[in-house]
Amino acid sequence: MRARNRVAGLLTVLSLAGCSSEPAPPDAAPAPSTAAGPATSAALPPRSFTLVATGDVLVHQGRSLTEGARQPDGSYDFAAVFAGVAPVVQAADLAVCHLETPVAPPGGPYSGYPAFAVQPEVVDALAGAGYDLCSTASNHSLDDGFDGLVRTLDTLDAAGIAHTGTYRSQAEADTPRVVDVAGVRVGHVATTFSLNGVPLPAGRPFAVDTFAVPDVSGVLADAAAARAAGAEVVVASVHCCAEYDHEPTAGQVEAVRTLLASPDVDLVLGHHAHVVQPFERVEGEWVAYGLGNALAEHATRGHDTEDSVIARFTFTEGPDGRFAVSRAEAVPVQIELGADAVRLLPADPATAGRVGAVLDARGAVAAGLGVVPG
Repeated sequence: MRARNRVAGLLTVLSLAGCSSEPAPPDAAPAPSTAAGPATSAALPPRSFTLVATGDVLVHQGRSLTEGARQPDGSYDFAAVFAGVAPVVQAADLAVCHLETPVAPPGGPYSGYPAFAVQPEVVDALAGAGYDLCSTASNHSLDDGFDGLVRTLDTLDAAGIAHTGTYRSQAEADTPRVVDVAGVRVGHVATTFSLNGVPLPAGRPFAVDTFAVPDVSGVLADAAAARAAGAEVVVASVHCCAEYDHEPTAGQVEAVRTLLASPDVDLVLGHHAHVVQPFERVEGEWVAYGLGNALAEHATRGHDTEDSVIARFTFTEGPDGRFAVSRAEAVPVQIELGADAVRLLPADPATAGRVGAVLDARGAVAAGLGVVPG
């Protein structure tokens, strides 16, 4: 998205520079018309953009992922992990990730479950794969304290990735995250149902956006603020509720339906389950209840945690000026755990079949979801 917007802005500047407000000289002849009839203005096509979103990014320590990414100088390079899915991510106008864990300082110390502080180089790999924006509110947001939270946001900033859900200051928390996507203003709000029992930092209640399932009143307030700041589309990332269960909980469903009933929320993206959960169309709007793992190494869980999906939604402006999803797609993905490396790859037929069955458990395909290869 970043390069495309810079090009679009440059073209606009060049176009304006080539125009003149001076009238034509009196003897200037009008340009001949090649039209067969009276001149008409061609109708501009409706504005449109495509968003992709993926699941949880966790870097477990001491396993194939970190060992395969370790470089001779002690640094880490995770670029190869994402290479297999990067073309799908890069083809979108807006690519959204979910960075579930804080990052450690370069060189560590690093830690994994239950309190993560992971290699900051994973953020460089996310940027290289084409991600533009990350949600950061999760049950692990404060695993490395407030310092780890700040470090994570600083690292995302340095990589050119926007973020929402965790904040360094009250002013930052009060400022809606709205980004320009192919000329459309898109707002992003994020929240988590848990901090694993870790209290919010003393004197910093703003640090993480949280909610108590199914009360999403705070999320709705944030979405309304994004609308007031000019967002034409608002996406909500919700981190909850039960792990390793393909079926969303009753509270999760209630929270999602409340969000989608609001005129301020256009799409809901779910995280935390570490397995794929269904997509559903609710009163014309879409939810991905759980996008599974985008990158993780749950070595004892089997294919459930290695099956994944890339959600892809195309938004198009209607005659009333409001945007709606005109195309909903899901790209099945698999996390390949090798002996000395981890790779994200387009799904093989068996994986695609499993993922597709889960996605359709609430009637998504009949409602218009296309399950497509990467």
